[in-house]
Amino acid sequence: MSNAIRLRVEGIGKVFTRRDKPSVEALRGIDMTVAEGEFVSIVGASGSGKSTLLRIVDGLIAPTGGRVLVDGREVDRPGPDRAMVFQQDSLLPWKTVVENVAYGLTLAGVAKADAHRTAQRFIDIAGLQGFEQHYPHQLSGGMRQRVNVARALAVDPKILLLDEPFAALDAQTREIMQTELLSIWQETRKTVLLITHQIDEAVFLSDRVIVFSARPGTIREEIPVPLPRPRSLHLKRSPEFVALVDRIWTLIEEEVRAGLKQG
Repeated sequence: MSNAIRLRVEGIGKVFTRRDKPSVEALRGIDMTVAEGEFVSIVGASGSGKSTLLRIVDGLIAPTGGRVLVDGREVDRPGPDRAMVFQQDSLLPWKTVVENVAYGLTLAGVAKADAHRTAQRFIDIAGLQGFEQHYPHQLSGGMRQRVNVARALAVDPKILLLDEPFAALDAQTREIMQTELLSIWQETRKTVLLITHQIDEAVFLSDRVIVFSARPGTIREEIPVPLPRPRSLHLKRSPEFVALVDRIWTLIEEEVRAGLKQG
């Protein structure tokens, strides 16, 4: 992994104003960096602003204060240097797997043959060989999310943004998808910022885990994950892994209890 800073978040705050209702401060003073090729997860209690930050990084919403920089350039709108994968797959049901994966490239004006050639590479990386001509309704939930990830990677973003990408999957499929994602990351070495509620998922996947406080979201603690790579699901049974999960759970439990006291 390079030491170059790919993503820099400086003093990000976000206040949502609502007509005839009190405003809501979602984020306050978020400062963080993500190095090129690093895999970082953000965890925290529900409502702590995790997904809001991801949307600010993607340029989908503007911060109230602060700024986001990708390779030193300030973000003010969505761009091809960032690609987002959401909780629910957003595949076009009338397009095949290869057409869905190539979709962003064809929108950018890439010739169909070239777009499909690039799409095939990421279909192969995602382990979807043989399903190129299938439609989304013919795929399992896990396979559809792999198509989603392949489509995001096909446009060659500098940063892959993942917003609870496995939340809709059953527990067993989710575990397998974690190993699939690591395999894809190992192949592409993209910079990844992941939002998840699953603490063990964050620890298993990440180089670092950032714990958010209760709303307004601030950075409570940054926890390195010094576990060896490559990783398999057996790692989750190791004492070192369990200790990291317990440490993060304790921090989040404290924030949840504090939030409940505040009402």
